[in-house]
Amino acid sequence: MSKARALFDRELTDLRDNILHLGNMVEAAIEGAVQALREQDKELAHQVITGDAEINTKRYDIEEQCLRLIATQQPAAGDLRAIVAAIHIVTELERMGDYASGIAELATRLADQPHLKPLIDVPRMAEIDGEMIRASLDAYFKHDPDLALETAKRDAEIDGLYDQVYRELLTYMLSDPQTITRATYLLWVAHKLERIADRVTNICERVIFISTGEFQELNF
Repeated sequence: MSKARALFDRELTDLRDNILHLGNMVEAAIEGAVQALREQDKELAHQVITGDAEINTKRYDIEEQCLRLIATQQPAAGDLRAIVAAIHIVTELERMGDYASGIAELATRLADQPHLKPLIDVPRMAEIDGEMIRASLDAYFKHDPDLALETAKRDAEIDGLYDQVYRELLTYMLSDPQTITRATYLLWVAHKLERIADRVTNICERVIFISTGEFQELNF
């Protein structure tokens, strides 16, 4: 292996570590936002909201790293696809961080009001989102299109839970108009968690592309 290739491989490893770090930050933000909602913890919610700036900064740092690699190393074929995909992936992760911040904001609005219902499906949605994020990044690092496909299929689980939450909250709103505001906020929370899974699916599509050279729209 040439010295130039060895250096490039080290830089790719550093890029991978930074993407993984960003993924961990986003996953922690989602978990923290839902925990703040469940425990009516305003302080934790504000930590998630303010922490979104760090996620944004990390995303742009990784994008700069990718552009620098393209400019200085002039990668070709699979290497180039992987670096370009990384730019798309960190964009998706940053948007997930925005959703987490939005959930935290809704948690602050609900913190001083009694829970409308026990939170069961919403935390489960967040848990699946976290599992999907980890699996999609694992598929990216391994160039594993099969893992990407299986991960994207879990979007159907999220959609099923969202529909369940929607129907249940609609029942509350119809039976007691005084619950409409709280139910609407919870519905927004569930919608953001559903959108996170959609963003993970976008990552999986990108993984399949860089692994096979074919773009496949995943819609389960």
